[in-house]
Amino acid sequence: MLRLKNLTILKSHAMLKRLPDGKLLINTINAHSYNTAQNDRLFAEALMNGDVLIPDGVSIVKACQWIKAKSQPVERVAGWDLFAFEMDRLEKRSAELIEKDKDASRLKVMFMGSSQKVLGLIEKRMTVEYPHLDVATYSPPYKPEFSVEDNDAIIRAINDANPDLLWIGMTAPKQEKWTYSHWHDLKIHCHVGTVGAVFDFFAGTVERAPAWWQKNGLEWLYRLIKEPQRMWRRYIIGNVKFLWNVFTIG
Repeated sequence: MLRLKNLTILKSHAMLKRLPDGKLLINTINAHSYNTAQNDRLFAEALMNGDVLIPDGVSIVKACQWIKAKSQPVERVAGWDLFAFEMDRLEKRSAELIEKDKDASRLKVMFMGSSQKVLGLIEKRMTVEYPHLDVATYSPPYKPEFSVEDNDAIIRAINDANPDLLWIGMTAPKQEKWTYSHWHDLKIHCHVGTVGAVFDFFAGTVERAPAWWQKNGLEWLYRLIKEPQRMWRRYIIGNVKFLWNVFTIG
């Protein structure tokens, strides 16, 4: 069982600058993932035991204040915000290295997850927005559960790439559970973020809510309007369930 009041949650965007270098597991939490974790022990463990937990939802920020949680974030920090911050920082570092030494190797970012089509679109956009970074990608098999051979292949691909930043995008809770379960098999020394929807946002295959909706905490409503058949259960039933869980479980 996941108790919101006991979690250590990042308080603000400003604290992203204070994250230490080295191997760091960064997850996000929103109302849907909080609800899901109540009935998924491994998912709950993954969120509790990661290194950093990002409040990807106004509902999480408000709920922490209502129940006087141990951590009380002052603002939402979306998965996209984490992505943009980490990517801009790595691009700057790589550009500075190349400026000092034209023969220096570019720093590398890896995207593990999603389809070959989405990864191809990501690679194309990367050349424009982050020209000083190398890109590695890996599209795992599309199936509910990976075999031992599948897991070995994914781990080997990540370790061989040895990225300076790694994004895992297989939708929650699969991405968090996989990364947590295989954390000690990953012989890398970089930040690792589980940000499934960001892959589609960056690739352009899914439209993110306009800035006004984001600023006013209504990105969930925008997605509901855009995809009512797919999202109504998550946001209509899920939001009621979230309130119930917050005030009965904490």
